[in-house]
Amino acid sequence: MFPLQRGRRLRVNESIRSLVRETSLSPSDFMFPMFIAEGENVKVEIPSMPGIFRRSIDLTVEEVKELFDLGIRAVNIYVKVSEDLKDNTGKEAWNANGLMQQAIRAIKAACPEMIVMPDVALDPYSIYGHDGIIKNGDVENDSTVDALVKMAISHAEAGADFVAPSDMMDGRVLRLREGLDAAGFQNVGIMSYSAKYASAFYGPFRDALDSAPKEADVVVPKDKKTYQMDYANRIEAIKEALSDVEEGADMVMVKPGIAYLDIVREIKNTVHVPVTVYQVSGEYAMIKAASERGWLDHDKIMMEQLMCIKRSGANLISTYFAKEAAVLLKK
Repeated sequence: MFPLQRGRRLRVNESIRSLVRETSLSPSDFMFPMFIAEGENVKVEIPSMPGIFRRSIDLTVEEVKELFDLGIRAVNIYVKVSEDLKDNTGKEAWNANGLMQQAIRAIKAACPEMIVMPDVALDPYSIYGHDGIIKNGDVENDSTVDALVKMAISHAEAGADFVAPSDMMDGRVLRLREGLDAAGFQNVGIMSYSAKYASAFYGPFRDALDSAPKEADVVVPKDKKTYQMDYANRIEAIKEALSDVEEGADMVMVKPGIAYLDIVREIKNTVHVPVTVYQVSGEYAMIKAASERGWLDHDKIMMEQLMCIKRSGANLISTYFAKEAAVLLKK
């Protein structure tokens, strides 16, 4: 029989297509990663991330207000730490008057309804550029977790709504939950980077924070493959996400984004908490570079990728395109 069902009937025009569209995007689907620098009135563009800046706290607050007006309801914040504050313990990470803690307080004071999720990892504070404390030639898991707990509590004291551990240490979600609860922060959530892969897509981000592994006068790992995941693995990602949920994670994250959408769907089908996807710096930079050369239509490819990430199962997308996409959606 010639087909009685014709799929093209549902594609005749935009009005019909919009009626049957399975996935939609809105500004509230986005979280904007922000880089914070010392000083006042500081705005420095990151060369490998056109349109993305390290801003001082005063200018960060101004941008947060703009983001909120666009309908974006969450920011993920990172700090560029002075070299003289770095060591192997990461102790500046829990300084009550540190740059991160000052930034959290300032954002919450200026825009109380903006959800602030500060990064919890030691790499911005490490002289070695690693996510934890170096001991015997590797990142030592349990002492790093102890440091992360102190860091997370200091973020909660400053007013963070969620803490976002990106370190990939074993057992850290449980210890963070216990530490936050013991300190009286039962309502501060944990968005865990559960499936964070050892990816080459992070290069521009590491330029932004000077957080790449460094050569040292002691033995240190040359990369982050002893704690971040092997990108050949799928089942391991499900295991990591399930473990984090059992330990108390309120949200789980897959990172990077567009090349890992099979992982997003697997995790979405497995866990019963919101799933966040991080469209990372390298993914952003590739679109910017290709569109600058006229090889891709910037806005079209930006929205296509964001829609595909949402379609794969993301409840929240952490993306450097958040502001541009929100402006486009508002139109």
